Amino acid sequence: MPDVHVHLVRGNGRAKAEAGAALYRYNVAKTGVDDRVPIGAVLRDSSGNILGGLWGRTELGLLFLDMFFVPESIRGRSHGSRLLAAVEAEARKRGCQRAVVETSSFQAPGFYVRHGYEEFGRVEFGLQGTARIFLRKTL
Repeated sequence: MPDVHVHLVRGNGRAKAEAGAALYRYNVAKTGVDDRVPIGAVLRDSSGNILGGLWGRTELGLLFLDMFFVPESIRGRSHGSRLLAAVEAEARKRGCQRAVVETSSFQAPGFYVRHGYEEFGRVEFGLQGTARIFLRKTL
């Protein structure tokens, strides 16, 4: 066996991409399913500038929501609801039956709950009164 060493790294460079690709190949080999596809929807202004959006992936019958941002200046006008509805509808077309998201207590857990998501886990941060919240929804 070759001599193997651990090296701490910063950032999301080539090493993470290579490991991620290897992990995905392993998952496909174990499940026989190769269906990971990025998904997303964006908000644009009249000039075509991207103001925000929702990004994730569909895989193994699940919609994974990875990043969701709507600028504070345009919140409360149903833009987030429309983004979520569009991505969930596309995920259903892809055969997804459930959705999963993680958010922070100071971000948008209430938004997700209002849209039918339920909390199934919580991990407290080191910052008093804050936590990472895990939510799911049946599509």
